[in-house]
Amino acid sequence: MPSSAATNRPEDLMEKLGVCATDKQGEVLLKALREVKNQIIGNKTKKLLYLHLGAAAAAIGSFACGVEDGTRAVVEAGAVPHLIQILSHPDEKVVDAGVRSLRMIFQSKLAPKYDVLEAKNMKFLLSLLNSNTENLTEVAARIISHSCDKYEEQNVLCDAGALQRLVDLLEGSSSQREACLHALVAIARNNSDIATKFVQINNGRGLITLTDLMYDRHPQTRFLACKFLITLGQASSCHAQELQTKTKLILVLVELLEEPSQAGDDASFALLDLIAEKEDLHKQAMSINIIEKLCYYLENNSVSAKRLQGILLIIAEICSKLEICRCHLMSLQVLNALMDAVKHESADVRIAACKCIKNIFRSIKNLSADCLSNDAVVLSLIQLLQDSFTSIQDAALGAICNVVVAFKAKRSPLIKFGGVTQLVQLSKSMDSSVRLKSVWALRNLMFIADRADKEFIIYELTLSSLAILIRDSENLIQEQAMALVCNLVAGSADYIKYAFAEECVILNAVIRQLKSNCATPVCVQGMFLLANIAAGDEFHKEAVLSAVIPSQEDGCTASFIIRFMQSKDHFLRTASVWCILNLTNPVGENSSLRIRRLQDARILPQIKLMVNDPWLDCKFRVRTVLEQCMSNENMQKLSCS
Repeated sequence: MPSSAATNRPEDLMEKLGVCATDKQGEVLLKALREVKNQIIGNKTKKLLYLHLGAAAAAIGSFACGVEDGTRAVVEAGAVPHLIQILSHPDEKVVDAGVRSLRMIFQSKLAPKYDVLEAKNMKFLLSLLNSNTENLTEVAARIISHSCDKYEEQNVLCDAGALQRLVDLLEGSSSQREACLHALVAIARNNSDIATKFVQINNGRGLITLTDLMYDRHPQTRFLACKFLITLGQASSCHAQELQTKTKLILVLVELLEEPSQAGDDASFALLDLIAEKEDLHKQAMSINIIEKLCYYLENNSVSAKRLQGILLIIAEICSKLEICRCHLMSLQVLNALMDAVKHESADVRIAACKCIKNIFRSIKNLSADCLSNDAVVLSLIQLLQDSFTSIQDAALGAICNVVVAFKAKRSPLIKFGGVTQLVQLSKSMDSSVRLKSVWALRNLMFIADRADKEFIIYELTLSSLAILIRDSENLIQEQAMALVCNLVAGSADYIKYAFAEECVILNAVIRQLKSNCATPVCVQGMFLLANIAAGDEFHKEAVLSAVIPSQEDGCTASFIIRFMQSKDHFLRTASVWCILNLTNPVGENSSLRIRRLQDARILPQIKLMVNDPWLDCKFRVRTVLEQCMSNENMQKLSCS
């Protein structure tokens, strides 16, 4: 018989469908599918034979293999419930075809959820899990990993014996072990009760097994063992690992970054989960030279986009708290690598690079030494402001908010290279986060700007637009807009004119907000703004005095500033007292009249009640106000005598 005839037997073609799908041999798989099609056209006997051999199940698995669109199509077609039913078929070949297809489908994130709370489903799933056939136990474990994201589902599976069985199956093949580890992560995630039960399994042998698997020869097994141990520690503080174990986890995960497989891509994100918001682990990572290793990968052009994203996020995380890390990174000259990452074709990498830059530029030491005033950094971020993705604009703005402060010793490239115009445009964005951060960046830019730059920023932004931002629907944006004006009018009485320009559009907007019971942080910035205005000349002081003393038109008897000075927020109390301090400054021809009006409005009596304020800065300002009032009174007596 010719060799071609032997390889085209139904049994051989079925084996090809299964093996080729598993190994992702696209061309061979397509050829096998075509041969099956050619054999069954017009041949009822062959059709029945292929169905008997599980051809439908194998073909479905072939479509789902390694292609997310294929998996999506299979799931949307409703094939999964039918494949699960096939597992009860009396013919082992049909069952095997169904198992192979389900295994491929449930390796995808698009795999459907199996309702484990339904009694018959649970019974069937446990029958698979308790099977002596490795393929069936693996499929059961993969189904579990997709089907217990709720507390009730986790507990039902655990009470039914799934937790114990999954631990027992860790002794099997690498494929089965990895499926079980995926399932264990799903069952124990954020569930302290199950974390406790796991630790008690087999008198603690389960935990020892997991620790040993951290050093397994298979990279994916090592990664999943680390991931489960991290999940276990996060599920309950009672089972959080000792620093020694966490250090081992860090080292194993960093070593996995060298692996070219999926485990290497995922390792950085597991490491990020481990150290997130934990300063002690940040320090531990620094002590074992993690930064140098990460920077090595950062400068390696062959690193995949996902891995590069994870590495950047880890660096950003460690830099979020530790000044020593920020300074160390600068000594390693990483800015060039970050500039490359900012221009990366992957949007996720660009976002991660922005987060990294943002946290590096939080360095007080480097800012003070003017080590971060790099025009290239700003230029690359300005280019991202034009990106079509709002998320990238948002990330770039977050970095710019910190970067602009680095140029306090010289003119900011944001002004030189057109960044201000783009910030102004983004301050009108429909996205509240983009709007917030663009205003925040303008606020910081205004803080370091000289006279010419301040005038340029206001010209681009316009006072009317700034007034709209002060009245924005978002409290955080109101706060930053007021802080922007506060920075504008600070430093010289000449700048205060902007608060009164265009028929007092800015001052009126601020006062309206202060009288409207807006959020406390907004009121804090508003009162500091009024304090800056009150530091001006007699006209400026009179305007602020008229604002804080209620008129008959307001229909109220008490000033809003009294309510602020009675606040539990010490910043609001301090800002309010600062305003009164500037109003009671004895230098000025109308100071005594202002003091009398503040007394009549019951504002000074409130000040006297604060003489022992628990916040030291507020207490000091209160006593300064009282000293100024006494000095003014003594001067009056001297003049009368």
